[in-house]
Amino acid sequence: MSSEVRHLVDNGRPYPLVRLAGVLDATTAPAVRSVLLDVLAGQPEAMVVDVGELAVADSAAVNVLRDVHRDTVYWPGAHLTLCVAGDAGPWQGAGWPLQDDWAGAYAALGAPDLAHRLSLDLEPQMGAARRSRELIIEACGRWGWPELAGPACIVATEMVNNVVAHAQTPMTVLLAVHGDGMTVAVRDHSRIAPSYSGVPVAPTAYGGRGMLLIDSVADRWGSLALADGKVVWALLTVGQSDGTGMADTGRG
Repeated sequence: MSSEVRHLVDNGRPYPLVRLAGVLDATTAPAVRSVLLDVLAGQPEAMVVDVGELAVADSAAVNVLRDVHRDTVYWPGAHLTLCVAGDAGPWQGAGWPLQDDWAGAYAALGAPDLAHRLSLDLEPQMGAARRSRELIIEACGRWGWPELAGPACIVATEMVNNVVAHAQTPMTVLLAVHGDGMTVAVRDHSRIAPSYSGVPVAPTAYGGRGMLLIDSVADRWGSLALADGKVVWALLTVGQSDGTGMADTGRG
């Protein structure tokens, strides 16, 4: 059996449907991960993956699905479902809910809540951070969390300004309700991940305070590496942010 995986992404459904076909083994697992993360980088509320035509040649390779679930549990926190037609045995270790077909998967997921997800495309230029703050203030008012507007604006300002100053690529700001709070994320097209040592920056230092500020106001933050860039995200929860942060910079 040759190692190859083909994929088709159908965005014309309530949630993205990813159809995989071919052979899953140690060689093709990274490609599967890349495809799934690329879809999740759009911050869908859920994702359905059809593996009915994907043969498992190496049982250990199924761990790629468990890894995707682990690496995206806080952002975007999408509901993940596998469609398995036939023997579900090889997929039991994936840790995803299993359904026999697409109809069952979409019925179990229910209708999407589009009002709790917002996005804004921005160019890396002056004024980008201001526009992201305007979106956040609007979202926090709409979602009934005015107390999160200040911390969320700090997070977005630092993320967006970092793209403007360093990545210098188009970006997308993504906001979403997440449990008792919200997530703020910025996707860009640079694969250079943010660095954070946890050591305070000297008062005389120029720059370098961005991730320190994010860490001080977010309950948890991290970055997700993509084939064509990255997503940097932060989770802010009503009444829970204690300034300790919980950096997940090793994720993705």
